[in-house]
Amino acid sequence: MDKQVTLQEVLDLASLLPSRDKVRLIERIAPQIERELKAIQPVQRKSLRGLWKGLDISEEDIAQARQEMWGTPARAVKATDRFSTPPN
Repeated sequence: MDKQVTLQEVLDLASLLPSRDKVRLIERIAPQIERELKAIQPVQRKSLRGLWKGLDISEEDIAQARQEMWGTPARAVKATDRFSTPPN
C-alpha cells in the first residue's frame, strides 16, 4: 500500500538536507513544475471592450446619478482640484 506523503513531511525532510542537496532538489523539481504549469490552459477572459457601446449616457445622466449618490449638486472636478487647498 502506497503512503500519501504530506507537504509538511517533505519540508521537514528537505530541511535536513545540506544546502548543496537542497539546490539539487530544486533543480530537479523545477522543470517538472514548469511542465505542469504549461499544461494548464489559462481561462479565457471575456473582453470588456465595447461594453457600453450603444448606450446613450449624457452629462445630465451622470450629474443626476451623482446627485442621488452624494446628495449634493455635481460640479466639474479638475485634476488639479485634488491637490489644491479647499477655500475658507
